[in-house]
Amino acid sequence: MKKVAIYIFISAFLFGTMEVTLKMAGSELDSFQLTFIRFFIGGLLLLPFAIREIKCNKTVITFKDYMYLLLLGIVCIPLSMLFFQIGVMGANASTASVLICVNPLFTMVFAHFMTKDDKMNKIKVVAFMLGLLGILFMVSPWKLQEGNTAMGIFLVILGAVFFGLYTVMGKISIQKMGLYAQTSISFILGSLVLLVILLFMGRPVVLGVADNIWLVLYLGIFVTGLGYLFYFLAIKNSDATTGSIVFFVKPAIAPVMAVIILNDVITWNGYLGIALILFASYISIREKRKGKYEELQD
Repeated sequence: MKKVAIYIFISAFLFGTMEVTLKMAGSELDSFQLTFIRFFIGGLLLLPFAIREIKCNKTVITFKDYMYLLLLGIVCIPLSMLFFQIGVMGANASTASVLICVNPLFTMVFAHFMTKDDKMNKIKVVAFMLGLLGILFMVSPWKLQEGNTAMGIFLVILGAVFFGLYTVMGKISIQKMGLYAQTSISFILGSLVLLVILLFMGRPVVLGVADNIWLVLYLGIFVTGLGYLFYFLAIKNSDATTGSIVFFVKPAIAPVMAVIILNDVITWNGYLGIALILFASYISIREKRKGKYEELQD
């Protein structure tokens, strides 16, 4: 468990630096361009692990499987992560970093309608409502904090919604594909779709990258590639529920990074929102553990 704790901390720390780095890089690079580059690099970094996983499991990936992975990639990259990146540029990094972490709550809702066993119950409804209340206090729509915009907040939340959908869709196929293979291939395919969109819209692909190479490499290799790698290692050495603690720790790290590096200011309602979202995440994780335990007992 000590090894798992290290994996979780490293992953949470890398993910915790994401919004600050995205904010810095996004001020110099196009949002579409940055999202494409970082997930393409991340997908390539995970590819050797994916190939080994496919060989070890003797997985046969059919054309139908590739089409499903393509759909997964589209939901994750050109939808979820692109909305998130654009939203980050219209919101404070501290706010965006916490709001994206509510995606497990949306995962519960999608799972209720898309799976047979993972249904909502009273405890999950309470967790979801607490999460929404946390969002309300974090955003404080009655008086938006300086640096936050209504559109930026909306897009970040929309990114969290689509990531919740991506998570549930991934659960449906992960038993056959494998964790590394599914993530790597869907990242690469989703990035290539975004590349086509970039070219069609006449947006830059490599322009300005050389001037911001260290930020781009950090986002691609460390945040996206190694961040997910250590997240998967935590899951491989424990279970998916334990691995999801990463998204419980991240809201405690990311706002601090934003305050230190970008001089973000967190007001009382922001701290209350973070506390409510953390509590909602805790309830969600505890309920998943309870459900898994009951499955094992049966």
